[in-house]
Amino acid sequence: MKKLQMVDLKGQYDKIKDEVDKSIFEVLNSTSYINGPAVRQFQENLESYLGVKHVIPCANGTDALQIAMMGLGLKPGDEVITVDFTFAATVEVIALLNLTPVLIDVDKDTFNIDLKKLEEAITPKTKAIVPVHLFGHVAQMEDIMALAKKHDLYVIEDNAQAIGANYTFKDGSQQKAGTIGHVGATSFFPSKNLGAYGDGGAIFTNDDALAHTIRGIVNHGMYERYHHDVVGVNSRLDSVQAAVLDIKLKHLDDYSSRRQNAARHYTEALSKSEHIQTPQTETYKQCDNSNGICHTCDCHVFHQYTIKIKNGKRDELAEHFKQNNIPHGIYYPIPLHSQKAYKDERYDEKEFTVTNQLVDEVISLPMHTELDKEQIEYITSEIIKVVT
Repeated sequence: MKKLQMVDLKGQYDKIKDEVDKSIFEVLNSTSYINGPAVRQFQENLESYLGVKHVIPCANGTDALQIAMMGLGLKPGDEVITVDFTFAATVEVIALLNLTPVLIDVDKDTFNIDLKKLEEAITPKTKAIVPVHLFGHVAQMEDIMALAKKHDLYVIEDNAQAIGANYTFKDGSQQKAGTIGHVGATSFFPSKNLGAYGDGGAIFTNDDALAHTIRGIVNHGMYERYHHDVVGVNSRLDSVQAAVLDIKLKHLDDYSSRRQNAARHYTEALSKSEHIQTPQTETYKQCDNSNGICHTCDCHVFHQYTIKIKNGKRDELAEHFKQNNIPHGIYYPIPLHSQKAYKDERYDEKEFTVTNQLVDEVISLPMHTELDKEQIEYITSEIIKVVT
C-alpha cells in the first residue's frame, strides 16, 4: 500500500509535471512576475469556467474576503453574520475592518449555516451575511439570497473550500459555488482543491462597479500608476502561481470527480456503523441514494471528508490514528466564540449547541486526488475496529 497522506501534492504534481514545468519556465523566461500575461490568462479561464463576469486574483484567500468587504463599503460597527464553526479567517477579516462579527450556530448534519438561526440574528445593524461552504459543500444559497433580498443585505460567499462545486436551484438551474452571492472569495492555498504552489486567492462578482472598485483595492488603490483613487492594499497573485493554477484548472473537474468517488467509497464502508455519521448533503433526500451523498455529488467537492463519531470515541480514534501513522485532522477543535480573540459577552453558550457538540465528534480523514481504494479500505477498517 502507498504511504498514507492527508494531501498528496507530490503524487498530483507527478501526473502534470511536464505541463506545470513548461508553464513555469515560460514565466521565468518572460520575467513578467507581477501582473504578467499568465495572470490575465488564468483570470479569463477561471471566469469562463465559473460562468462569472469578473475574477480578480489576489495574494491569498484571507485577503480575498477582506477586500470583498472593503469593496462593498461596509462601515465600522456594521454587523456581519457568519458561522461559529469555520476557520478563523472568516471572522478575522470582519474584526480587522472594525465591523461587528455576529456568530451563529450551524446545521447538525451539513455543518453549514443554520437558516433559522440566520434569520433570528438579523438586526437593523446587519449589513452582510457570510455563508461558508464548509468542507466543499455548498450552503443553501437560494434561501440565503432570498433572505438577503428581504432584508437588503449583502452576501459574501466564503468559497475557500468549495471551488468547482455546483449549486442547483429549485428550478433546476445551476451556478458554481462562489458566484451566487454579491461577491465570492476563494483561496488557492496548496492543499485546496485548486491549489497553487504557494499562496493565492481570488474574488468573484457579476457586479461591474464592484469589480472595478476591487481591482483598484488589490493594487494600492490605483487604476493609473501613482494615482490612488481608493484606499487599497498590496494583494496580487504572482505570475508563477497563476501559471500553475491555469494548468491545474484544466484538471479541476477530474480532481472533483476523484474526490467524490473516494467519498463514496468511504461512505459505503462507514455507513454500516451506527456510531458513525458520514457526510450529509442538502439534496440527498431527493435522490435514490439514502447514505447521505446524492447520486451526482456535485453540490459537494469534498475538500475534507469529515465524519462524526457518535459514541464518545472520537479522541480514542484520533489517538489510534496517531499510533498507526494514519493522517487525520480535527476541523475545528475550538469554536470561534470560545477563541480568546473573538470572545464576546453577547454570546450565550446555549446558542451554540451544535457547534459545541461538533468539536467533540468530528474527525477528517485523508482526502485527495491520489487516494486509492486500498488505502480507503485500510483506513475504514481501522476506524470500525476502534469505534464499534
